[in-house]
Amino acid sequence: MLNLIRNELLKIFKRPGTYVMIGLLIFIIVVMGGIIKYQDSKSTAPDNQNWKQGLQTDINESKKQLQQMGDKIPDSQKVYFERDIAIKEYQIKHNISPNQDYDGWEFVNSASNIIQFAGLFTIIVAAGIVASEFNWGTIKLLLIRPIARSRLLVAKYLTVLIFALLMLVILFAFSSILGFILFGTPETAIPYLKYYDGKVTEQSMFFHLINYYGLQSITMLILATMAFMISAVFRNSSLAIGLSIFLMFTGGQITSLLAAKFEWAKYILFANTDLMQYFDGMPMVEGMTLGFSIIMLIVYFVIFQLLAHYVFNKRDVAA
Repeated sequence: MLNLIRNELLKIFKRPGTYVMIGLLIFIIVVMGGIIKYQDSKSTAPDNQNWKQGLQTDINESKKQLQQMGDKIPDSQKVYFERDIAIKEYQIKHNISPNQDYDGWEFVNSASNIIQFAGLFTIIVAAGIVASEFNWGTIKLLLIRPIARSRLLVAKYLTVLIFALLMLVILFAFSSILGFILFGTPETAIPYLKYYDGKVTEQSMFFHLINYYGLQSITMLILATMAFMISAVFRNSSLAIGLSIFLMFTGGQITSLLAAKFEWAKYILFANTDLMQYFDGMPMVEGMTLGFSIIMLIVYFVIFQLLAHYVFNKRDVAA
């Protein structure tokens, strides 16, 4: 298996396009850092004198709105107010000012928006890793060897996961280096305030960002798996790339529109890919839980893999 994965990685990194994608990812990070640095140089330092009074005013206003709306308030809005109040009360109690200078950790957090580009590049690799073998006719050379087709397909999929992990590591590492060069480190370690199940807890920014990047990459991995399945089933990399990219940019919005009217929308893939909704927001459909979304993701993953393996194992490539 290791030799198969090594061979697949060699194929990927022999292509100039792979280095172009890595170069584009780094270029986007640099451009983003330059823009934020320019904007930061034009801004003034935050006022840190009366921040407690300001937070208390916001808390009182939020509580007043909750009381006025009563039972008519939607659950999503109620959770938003409760989370906002709880975090601000925690900041006042533990003397954690919300007014902090922009630092390297903040830039790493901002750079998480670039995960979509890492996902785009991963989809391109996933869409071509099987289909290209058929297009170039090299699939026959692979299958004449005494290797089970399922094992070959698993090796290709693991190669896609390794490439996805590499893109995430490059994004996180380079944004960290650039962020601390441009914006420096915070004078005091400011924790991330995590609100979950009605409680506020402190978490180091490093571990928060590791978790955040991991959760944000789930959509990328699921769409790469879908592109891999389409590549294996239809032997068409263009279809796999086009459909996966279309769903990556529009799937969430379409699902949100459906979720506003239909409860069955919770079974749609894109209602469950954003697990951050359970930690920093509100589930897309009322009644959804973290466990439910994990189960749905596993179901979709198994379906994609079964389709890919079934068709790939049954396909006749003798012609």
